[in-house]
Amino acid sequence: MDLITTQKDLEAAIAAFQKSDFVTVDTEFIRESTFWPELCLIQMAAPGVTALIDPLADGIDLKPFFALMADENIVKVFHAARQDVEIVYNLGRLIPHPLFDTQVAASVCGFGDSVSYDQLVSRITGARIDKSSRFTDWRRRPLSDKQLSYALADVTHLIDVYQHLKTELEREGRAHWLNEEMAVLTARETYDPHPDDAWKRLKLRVKKPLDFAILQHVAAWREREARERNVPRGRVIKDDAIYEVAQQHPRDSEALGRLRTIPKGWERSGAATGLLGAVAKAMALPKEDLPRLPRPPHAPEGAAAAAELLKVLLKLVADRQGVAPKMLASSDDIDRIAADGADADVPAMSGWRREVFGKEAVKLIEGELALRFNNRKIEVFEPADARSEAAE
Repeated sequence: MDLITTQKDLEAAIAAFQKSDFVTVDTEFIRESTFWPELCLIQMAAPGVTALIDPLADGIDLKPFFALMADENIVKVFHAARQDVEIVYNLGRLIPHPLFDTQVAASVCGFGDSVSYDQLVSRITGARIDKSSRFTDWRRRPLSDKQLSYALADVTHLIDVYQHLKTELEREGRAHWLNEEMAVLTARETYDPHPDDAWKRLKLRVKKPLDFAILQHVAAWREREARERNVPRGRVIKDDAIYEVAQQHPRDSEALGRLRTIPKGWERSGAATGLLGAVAKAMALPKEDLPRLPRPPHAPEGAAAAAELLKVLLKLVADRQGVAPKMLASSDDIDRIAADGADADVPAMSGWRREVFGKEAVKLIEGELALRFNNRKIEVFEPADARSEAAE
């Protein structure tokens, strides 16, 4: 089993894949000690063709691979694509398209929520995947035949999985469901969020507008610092330290050094200067420019009871459609529909989810549908008064 380490072999492999309608793709990477993932191996397969590409080989240029990822005539098939696509975007500044994520497709086809690759392969093909090389340090060279066989299995079985799921989607008339989900996975903002939005990754442990402003500024500073130094966010400063800084408002290194979450001596570092600058910038904001704390919307009377009914409806619709309930609506979706009805701005009220679940959900809380227990089963029915009103 050969690992592609030369430009000539890479170009030959890509030329072979360009003859196929689709290519299955996976990557192996390390990111424990970096902000950006370090690409260590690329695996690809198509009917009759396989390739293992070494991106760490001296002198190799991945430009042909990125060209393949951008080829609109070839479907790129991944399982749980997000991290793999992030790597392609960061290194090649492009998003593979058209994209087919077998984990999402499996959820649409009734295989459950976030089914793992080995479970999916087993259920569709009957094959068992050896997991013993899962925690390999993929930076080490040479890679053993066992490691390469494990890596290649991640894309060879994916051929059968893709073909099975594609057929199922077409048979059930759900191909457009998947297309809507792929729109999120192929959006550039998914992989290049603005540093000013970094605070959204944190728990909101603040209660005052000034504290909130400091939390936002420090989180944005940490995001930029981590990207520039290519280190994990926690290597710059821990989340707990951001919360304490937001609450204590340190103005100088002496005040910063007194905080419990700041390592001894860190307050004299260059990074500390940057953090204090972020704090000062937030504290200089005029009162009227301070950010408003996000408040959970007030639920109207009866919304809690409506949400419980909607959960029952969700389970019934999910069973009827053969999909996981989470695929149709989240808990937040249910709460917002219970409170806002047809005006709820949630995923369950748009696209295919609205057609499958959202419309029925609105009818239920508006009294046009009802639930009843009949022959030991809960069923949905249209009340007589709703029918008579419709006739009028």
